[in-house]
Amino acid sequence: MASRREKLEAMLADDPQDAMLRYMLALEFEKEADHERSLQLFEALMSNDPAYVPAFLMAGQQLAKLGRIDEAKSAYRRGIEQARLQGNDHASGEMGAFLVELGDE
Repeated sequence: MASRREKLEAMLADDPQDAMLRYMLALEFEKEADHERSLQLFEALMSNDPAYVPAFLMAGQQLAKLGRIDEAKSAYRRGIEQARLQGNDHASGEMGAFLVELGDE
């Protein structure tokens, strides 16, 4: 029986640009503690599909858990900018709150 990650990888083979599938695969790698692969996928999403705001939030959270605070702050700042461009006050506010928790004003 194929794992969730394997199923996602198979679906991505058919549609490699699907942002939601790439996001879900990044989450699976995080669950498997393969943080570098997870963060690579999040970074690709943030760079190539910046409208997919959840990638910024999850990358920031994962980076913060790993103690990579400056990188987490950067991800949140970039995400706030994208959320504001989309008029997504909820996502912008949520990432802003995480920034404050990390000591960013």
